Amino acid sequence: MPKRVDHEERRRQIADALIRTAATRGLHATGMREIAAEAGVSLRLVQYYFGTKEELLLAAMQHLATQFAERATTRFRQAGGAAGPGGARNVVAAVLAEALPADDERRVFSVVNTAYLALSLTDPALAIGSLVKNSDAVTGVLAEQLRRSQAAGETPTDLNPDLEALSLLAMSAGLATSVLVGQSTIDQAQAAIDYHLHRLFVAP
Repeated sequence: MPKRVDHEERRRQIADALIRTAATRGLHATGMREIAAEAGVSLRLVQYYFGTKEELLLAAMQHLATQFAERATTRFRQAGGAAGPGGARNVVAAVLAEALPADDERRVFSVVNTAYLALSLTDPALAIGSLVKNSDAVTGVLAEQLRRSQAAGETPTDLNPDLEALSLLAMSAGLATSVLVGQSTIDQAQAAIDYHLHRLFVAP
């Protein structure tokens, strides 16, 4: 009896292979043959699931964004979630910390995400519309937590939650890049995040 193929799992397998290869070789030097070899499948199979490298890149980045969201969710749940005093701060801190390349998994995300964004600036086929939606969703989560914190009296009411959320996300992305290029250390980046969180949240 022929083995049943899980097509979604196969697509994820190939996307993961692109991410691993791009993290070490760079996106510009990662071709379909290299991706096939890393995934342990034929080039024809990669082309069956993804007709072009651009299609594969878009799928891989969406996969990477999903992994980021899942890790951030797990992190803030481990920190106590959004319930109780200081819960909103825990959520915001978890999301911002997840963007820092503090371990291999988060470093891969930062490297590949930064490389992809750079490529998309000059290649119309790599439009980042879907990724912007993911970013907007994260910004929305941060803004909602700030509103909850304001309602609980833990954040100044004169702050604009939407602008603060946008600023925090941009700051964490900039800090991640700073760490990648050696401009700052993980400890310095985390200290900068803690500094801004201390400004936004008063002790419950």
